[in-house]
Parts: sequence; structure tokens; C-alpha cells
Amino acid sequence: MKFRYPWICCALLALATGVPAAWADDGGGAAASAPSAAAIAPAPPLAWKSLPAEQQQLLQSHAQDWDALPPARQRALARGAQRWLQMDPAQREQARERFQAWRAMPEERRELIRRRWERFQQLDPESQALVRQNFRAYAQLPPWKRRMLRQRWLEATPAERARMRERLEGRREHRRDPH
Repeated sequence: MKFRYPWICCALLALATGVPAAWADDGGGAAASAPSAAAIAPAPPLAWKSLPAEQQQLLQSHAQDWDALPPARQRALARGAQRWLQMDPAQREQARERFQAWRAMPEERRELIRRRWERFQQLDPESQALVRQNFRAYAQLPPWKRRMLRQRWLEATPAERARMRERLEGRREHRRDPH
């Protein structure tokens, strides 16, 4: 199955590999709650020798400067290496393609995706599920309809966009509480 929106997966892949590493450690909920002792104390460094041999081999390019990397980055790289090792060859090829597409994007576009991902992570689980559901519904539309909706959104004034959001929120509220 070919994914039609590689930039989303690129953003997810970048997030999983630690871009930026702080997102992966937070889980999105720390901003809304009182800081805990774990949130205040920085994570301890991850020793290179504590990594399995397969991960060390994958991360060999970081071996010389491993101790200089921030602990959050070390952990993100280790998680990314573990995920890579668990992928089958088709998944690895897809990840390579998505990463190449991510790197080919202008930095402004990547930053926009990072900000959107950060906002998504701050949503409650129910809202995240709704966003995923809406995206799946959008992705299943015929290409001409997606282009039409996207064009309509891009041509809308800020006030029109606000009205569109209000209508969408009204539909969401109706789905949650049909009474």
C-alpha cells in the first residue's frame, strides 16, 4: 500500500528518531499537569556499552560523540534503532523513502509539521482519535475531492476558515452527544 501523504509519516519517523528529542520523552501530557520529580530531573545518560550490539552497529556513526549527546537524544536514537531492527525489509524501504522525502522538504515546511505534531500531542486522547478518524476519512476521498477541499481551504479568508472550524466542531459535538 502506498501512502499518499508521506510528510505525515516523515514527521512521525523524525519524531521517533528524536527530532526533536524532547517530544518523545514528554508524551504530550506534562505541559498540562504539574511537574513531577521525573519531569524536573534530567534523564541520566545512556551508556554506549549498555546498548545491544545490533543497536551499536546501527548507531556506529554516533559512537565517537555518544557521551557528548544529550541523554534525551541518546534515548531517542536508541529507540529509533530498536524500531529499525524490528522492521521487515519492506518497512525499512518505506521508512527510507519517507525520510528522504522529509530531508528534501524545505526547513520551513518541516518546522510547520513539527509545530502541528506538537499541537496534536497536546490534544486529549479523544480529540487525537477524532483527528485520526477525520484524516482517514479524508484520505479515502477521491483525489479530485481532496484537491477541491484543499483548494477551498487555501482560498478561504481567516474568517471563513474560522467558520469552517466552527461547523466542524459543531459536527464533532453532535457525534459525541447526539441528544
